[in-house]
Amino acid sequence: MEDLSFFRRVRQIELVAAKLVDQLLGGRYRSIFRGQGIEFDEVREYVAGDDVRAIDWNVTSRMGLPHTKIFREEREIILFNVVDISASLYAGSGEIGKNEYAAHVFAILSLAAVKNNDRVGAAFFSDRIEKWIPPGKGRKHILSLIHELLKTIPRGSGSDLDLALKGVYRNLKRRGICFIISDFRTDGYWDSLSLLARKHDCVAVKIVDPVDTVFPQAGIIELEDPESAEVLFADGRSPSFRQSYERYWQEKQAVWEAGCARRGVETLTLSTSDDPGVEILRFFRRRRRA
Repeated sequence: MEDLSFFRRVRQIELVAAKLVDQLLGGRYRSIFRGQGIEFDEVREYVAGDDVRAIDWNVTSRMGLPHTKIFREEREIILFNVVDISASLYAGSGEIGKNEYAAHVFAILSLAAVKNNDRVGAAFFSDRIEKWIPPGKGRKHILSLIHELLKTIPRGSGSDLDLALKGVYRNLKRRGICFIISDFRTDGYWDSLSLLARKHDCVAVKIVDPVDTVFPQAGIIELEDPESAEVLFADGRSPSFRQSYERYWQEKQAVWEAGCARRGVETLTLSTSDDPGVEILRFFRRRRRA
């Protein structure tokens, strides 16, 4: 019964991804990413009319004749998803938790890429890299990725985004597109994000729950940090407290967005109350116009 439910969920996500590709991307799929470009093919003897900036001076000095580098267009995009599966993602106030919502986002992006015959890989992390899946092609590979994400129970309790980004920087050799899917309730990762953004086209996707930004109008509520187990009490009946709470998260959000922008990392903030397909569609439309 569980397997049947799983395949139904995956099929629903597949339909959303197909719609995303057909309605927006089509043959212009690659135009919304900066990951595509040119890659080195071979060196041959220089001929009149070649771009002198492409001369390979090392080969030229060895051969005694000018040689030039030949490049060819990259026809394949590598999409690599860095997905937070730490304990804080399992919190939520609605029908769907942040962890399942993150899985929907991951699946939509991955299925959209595979529909265009691109390679998709992933790293799932908590306070360690829980699972590393090298880029691969095909629907079977993507379904396996989605299955792994939905079924993986993290061994770690905390969140170490810095560790995950360093791992991607070291191991993902070829330039690609990195979607970092997390609630970003961690710190110490800015230097690693800067390094990764110099090498890859990076998009930070922040998953939030409605109560992350608007405190409910209720009585005394016990708040427990799912990663540190620290407990706080808050009075939702206090208008001044709710205003301070909302202002605090707005300021945190502005600082986070500015930090990403300085590093050339685009941001997409999604609430679990949003339709992920609709919001990703809007994001891609904005990106294509930019």
